[in-house]
Amino acid sequence: MGSGSEDIRAGPSLDRAAEPGGERRILLFMRPGRDRELLTETLSDRYRVETTTDVGTLESTFDCCVFDTDEFSRVAGTVQSRRELSAPVFLPFVLLVGDEATERVAESVWEYVDDVIELPVKRAALASRIDNLVQRRQTSLRLAERERKLEETVDDLQLKERAMDEAPVGITLAESGVENNPLVYTNAGFEEITGYASEAFGEDCRFLQGPETSAETKATIREALDTERPVSVDILNYRANDQTFWNGLTIAPLRDDDGAVTHYVGFQTDITDRKIRERRLEVMNRVLNHNLRNKMNLIEGHAELLRQDIDDEDALESLEVIAETTAGLMSIAESVRKVDYTLSTAASTDTAVELNERLPELVSRFTDQYPDANIELSLPDDDPLEVNVVGVMTAIREGIENAIKHNDAPTPRVEVRVRRPSEGWTRIEIEDDGPGIPDRETEVLSEGETALNHADRLGIWLMYWVVNKAGGSFSVATPDSGGTVVRLLVPVAP
Repeated sequence: MGSGSEDIRAGPSLDRAAEPGGERRILLFMRPGRDRELLTETLSDRYRVETTTDVGTLESTFDCCVFDTDEFSRVAGTVQSRRELSAPVFLPFVLLVGDEATERVAESVWEYVDDVIELPVKRAALASRIDNLVQRRQTSLRLAERERKLEETVDDLQLKERAMDEAPVGITLAESGVENNPLVYTNAGFEEITGYASEAFGEDCRFLQGPETSAETKATIREALDTERPVSVDILNYRANDQTFWNGLTIAPLRDDDGAVTHYVGFQTDITDRKIRERRLEVMNRVLNHNLRNKMNLIEGHAELLRQDIDDEDALESLEVIAETTAGLMSIAESVRKVDYTLSTAASTDTAVELNERLPELVSRFTDQYPDANIELSLPDDDPLEVNVVGVMTAIREGIENAIKHNDAPTPRVEVRVRRPSEGWTRIEIEDDGPGIPDRETEVLSEGETALNHADRLGIWLMYWVVNKAGGSFSVATPDSGGTVVRLLVPVAP
């Protein structure tokens, strides 16, 4: 080097492949000597410079490799394979040649290196040329990383799109608008449910509505869209062939980074079978609780009239069977009504109860109703035991009443214990000294009912449904000492 700087004569290699923005590694593939020392001194203020003559070092990670002519001829084959290994990321190799070797450099050398620097050369010029190559590599690394992230993003989007396309429910995407929200995407599930495919694009999903679609439901959807909030409804829609179906519809707004709604995503599920079943149950429940009750009252009244006019023992015995059967059927109807009312109630702040306040009142009423029963209540002193579980008091009431009514002992004993086994959970145990609940009554809870195995006590099912609706667990156990322990484990706030 000149002008106050030493010239660098011959030199080997620079190496290091850092992540974008990381420390740059330059590999000097040169034997020890003055040229290597001067090259190291020139580059070490910008890069981490390492020297080597070990061919295996070329398999490591570096940002630029500098050879002299002697070392280059020894490792040229390795250089080519290393460049291929780095592709498509740019990995620069530089050859330093002296005056005496310049003319011997063949054209083919450019297949292996990216720059040939003739010596002597100024330090600043050398550093500038190395800097340019390293910057090219850093740009290449950034582009490769950007391309990798882009490929990951594309793969992720393709996966999500495939998930949407193949989802077993209808999925739609509509642009946000003032009067209309035109569809820009529908999946195969939507076409299967509605019969509409790409012809739906650009149309507002209102085209699924028809003459029998509830005006109230349509207004609910419109209000949600106008106020840019999610909404879920059951709506009567029409397929492409004009066939009606019940659509379990959920719509949610999608917002950009500024919070503005740009699209609405919709989910459609064919719930026709469920709605028919619900209607059927409504009718059957009405028949059971109204028609059956009236008929049973009529039978009970006429049976009582006949009992007053008949002296025959056998006839009176038959009338007693009729009266007992009538009372039993009316009791079943009342149980069905209780189950339906309890489970159809939606959870809200109004359903929250403090068990340490309500349970003493309940036990007091049972004590008045069944004076021969011994009912004990165990509650923690420092916990209001507030729970927000729909029907929890009805389930506890059912458990206590069953324990008393199905116990033939002169003084039925019932113990009610309430504790918090862990944060967010409440456990209620109802233990009695009665004959126990038949196995068939509890087996159906886990195995299901059959024509040969079914539960006669709807109270068991009521407790089971209340607990399961809340996401808790219900169990019935028979201690070695006899009796029954019913356990209800419920979350404080489902």
